[in-house]
Amino acid sequence: MTMGSPRKKRVVFIVSRFPYPLEKGDKLRAFHQLRTLAKWHEVHLISLTEHKPDASGIAEVKKHAASLHILPLPLLSMVWQVIRAWIKGLPLQVGYFYNCRHARKIKHILAEIQPDHIYAQLIRTSEYVKHADYPKTLDYQDVFSTGALRQSRKARGWMRCVFRMESKRLKSYEAHIFPFFDHHSIISEPDRNLIPHHENHQIHVIPNGVDTSYFEYDTSILKDNDVLFTGNMAYPPNVDACRFLVRDIMPIVWKTRPGTRLILAGAAPAPEVKALANSRVEVTGWLDDIRTAYARSRVFIAPMRIGTGLQNKLLEAMAMELPCITTSLAAAALADNPDAILAADTAEELAQCILKLLAHPDEALRLGKRGREYVGRHYDWDATTKRLSALMFPESVTSSDIDS
Repeated sequence: MTMGSPRKKRVVFIVSRFPYPLEKGDKLRAFHQLRTLAKWHEVHLISLTEHKPDASGIAEVKKHAASLHILPLPLLSMVWQVIRAWIKGLPLQVGYFYNCRHARKIKHILAEIQPDHIYAQLIRTSEYVKHADYPKTLDYQDVFSTGALRQSRKARGWMRCVFRMESKRLKSYEAHIFPFFDHHSIISEPDRNLIPHHENHQIHVIPNGVDTSYFEYDTSILKDNDVLFTGNMAYPPNVDACRFLVRDIMPIVWKTRPGTRLILAGAAPAPEVKALANSRVEVTGWLDDIRTAYARSRVFIAPMRIGTGLQNKLLEAMAMELPCITTSLAAAALADNPDAILAADTAEELAQCILKLLAHPDEALRLGKRGREYVGRHYDWDATTKRLSALMFPESVTSSDIDS
């Protein structure tokens, strides 16, 4: 900083998971917002973590954080806090990520840093800072209550009751926590409308972005696969999408094109996902470079039936010029009702979309190019994070930078 230049604003950014590697949506959002905010501000990261991050991940995050505070969540503490949350009527996941010792530690860190703003990602972190006497923003990101309700409709036995109970508690908590924060953000307009608070119109839509210089069409890789779905394969909405795809959609495709190959690519595949593998279905597990899966494939599909929020997998696939298919649930989170994606809901309709794109490569190519152009216009990390910076520090930018 040169003589006489203004001091960088100090931001304390608190997350519920260490934001690297980028195998989950909340971690991807946290890492890129950290990386981009650090261009303009002094960002201090406080990361809760269920698992000890490896040295390479810590090194990657330290490139962008002015200071890094890693707070492990011991298993016994998490179990006890979930029991306490159950008794107190709080959402179980809020209890899961809370630790009394860490609450005292965070209070001490805040006193040392004296931040100009606190940015809390997800309601899971809100209990730590809701009484902190600093300007603060809560990133709801997704509507957890709606996600839990949708999961309850797909769950079986006693898990259905657990998800219903959690949905009710989350809905109450999402409204309860609202007034503790000066500002609020969320990933899409449909999600904003679902937040159960009468002032939800004041929540600012801060979408995710995609690095189009990283996710770029690669002509050097042979397209030896037909259909692709990616994501964290332990995440219940993705597990449900895999089952729907293999059991309901692909059999219709195979009747017409029996040699069609499908890849399910992503970290930590659940047993239900691994069981879907066969001679025509490849389950990859973690890939060091997910771009290879995109580059190998001709069509991308995200048949999401539960869950909320903007699907990062769609942004990445479109950036790679893959023609994309999804459901109306996932398409609703995209800006401006794009003509750069196909949307359908039934197994028959989704299968016909796949067959159409495989049978007409020229049309698939045009759709892929429209997708690349679309994400370049709407989902740039610098542009979306500039909205967040403007929300936290409106005096430093023009009002046009803030999403209304």
